[in-house]
Amino acid sequence: MITVSGLTKQYGDRTVVDDVSFTLEPGTVTGFLGPNGAGKSTTMRMMTGLVPATSGTALVDGRPYAELPNPGAVVGTLLDASAVHPGRTGRAHLRLMAAAAGVPASRADEVLALVGLADAARRRIGGYSLGMRQRLGIAGALLTDPPVLVFDEPANGLDPEGIRWMRDLLRGHAARGGTVLLSSHLLGEVEHTVDRLLVIGQGRIVADGSVASLLGAEGTTVRAAEPAALAAALQAAGFTVQRGDDGALVVPGADPAAVGAVAAAGGHALVDLRPVSRDLEDLFFSLTA
Repeated sequence: MITVSGLTKQYGDRTVVDDVSFTLEPGTVTGFLGPNGAGKSTTMRMMTGLVPATSGTALVDGRPYAELPNPGAVVGTLLDASAVHPGRTGRAHLRLMAAAAGVPASRADEVLALVGLADAARRRIGGYSLGMRQRLGIAGALLTDPPVLVFDEPANGLDPEGIRWMRDLLRGHAARGGTVLLSSHLLGEVEHTVDRLLVIGQGRIVADGSVASLLGAEGTTVRAAEPAALAAALQAAGFTVQRGDDGALVVPGADPAAVGAVAAAGGHALVDLRPVSRDLEDLFFSLTA
């Protein structure tokens, strides 16, 4: 469990994170979204003790990150995949991390295999591609098999196969009772990965809820063999009817069952009936514009 309460960060007279509060529960993947400069990375760095908060608290199982006996055993982080010594090999880097975290050196090879870098274990990190560095950073976060994962833009540099692999990894971690906080600019991928969305704009949380609740249906789209007759029947039943650019009828605020009932009562033949929902991109821009 992670509890963030009133977290605020000011640099001089500029407030970059403003009274942010939320709770992350086990078994969930939470997407943390916002435009550049909205305060995502600063919030995550305050949560993990890298940036001191001006005010507010971020607690992991009731303690600040810095007061955990072995923070790396509780929270696995990927906040900057480039923050590695380019002259070390991938294996040497992870073995140093393993020694600091108190896990066997053999664990380095296990996580290298897990993230698909077993063949690159003896190569120097300076020769790794961006995607390989991302995988190495994820390997470091998984070294201790921590219950909490905090990832800032982990999909940077990953190819489609790598993004799918990462999605399965995070979903599997949550399914085993883990807690995941994930920031990303890949809105489509976030929509398919997370259970819950936190949206931040200008340093403040502007939306917090499940994907289903935030992207809920806004109406119904229907196509009929005789659209003019169906439109008249819907209007007579008290519905507002709009004509879409593609010839379909759009009924704002109505669910498909209600529209279907009107069509059935009037004997109207339907060729399409489906809810109209916002996609994540529409939601993102409406909240952060």
